[in-house]
Amino acid sequence: MVYQTYLVLQHGLPPHSVTSFVFFATMCSYNFHWYLTPDSIGFSRRIQWAKEHKGWHLVLYFIGLTGTAICFFPIRAHWIAIGFIACITFLYSAPKLPQNFFRSMKKVAIGKTIFLATVWTHVTTLLPVFITGETLKPSIIVFALSRFGLVYAICILFDYRDREDDKKDGVRSMITYFNERGINLLFWSSLMLFFFATFAMHAFGLSSATILVILIPGLIVAGLFGYAKRNFSDYLYYFVLDGLMMLSGLLMLIGRIDYF
Repeated sequence: MVYQTYLVLQHGLPPHSVTSFVFFATMCSYNFHWYLTPDSIGFSRRIQWAKEHKGWHLVLYFIGLTGTAICFFPIRAHWIAIGFIACITFLYSAPKLPQNFFRSMKKVAIGKTIFLATVWTHVTTLLPVFITGETLKPSIIVFALSRFGLVYAICILFDYRDREDDKKDGVRSMITYFNERGINLLFWSSLMLFFFATFAMHAFGLSSATILVILIPGLIVAGLFGYAKRNFSDYLYYFVLDGLMMLSGLLMLIGRIDYF
């Protein structure tokens, strides 16, 4: 996803300092979150594995933390942008901590999925731009809105799958609060943001081929919506839906299309 940002917005490839930092920071936050994740009501091989191998999550968390600290040094001048997104990342996982103060955050975690989608969008779209010294132009904002719309729609499906667990743990979110109609409206509104923002990028010089490639994962998510609400397979969620976030970027790298 970071590579796609550079290909589309800056006509080149990202520096290693950026990709290394994103890699280790993702490893750190991901394993921190899963180490704290409790059992699930429904059966999941992924969650069962996490339960039986919590030590691995702890080891990978410290590896990610160490790598993040090392890779932060070359880009430390951008500590404000990095610190902002680090705080949001922590807020997403904080309610899982055992301390009463953090556990009380479950009751006000209405926007936890928005936190997650914001992190994905910032880290893979805005942060790389800030690090390379680019100004926040309208084309960058529209591209970020496109990515946020897709990521948030996918996150809504994950929240829908986990809503019984959230109810059991006392986590309040829009997905546990809304009825089916409200959830459907939220999902399609997010996808509409994705489609409109993606089409709008044509006004900033993106070719029709680029826009078509960016649209592909959104079209697949739209087609899978009903099925994903009935089938909570780990393969569907952790392979297909998670993979759709990077699909268009991967297609660009493989196909070497004319980006503009």
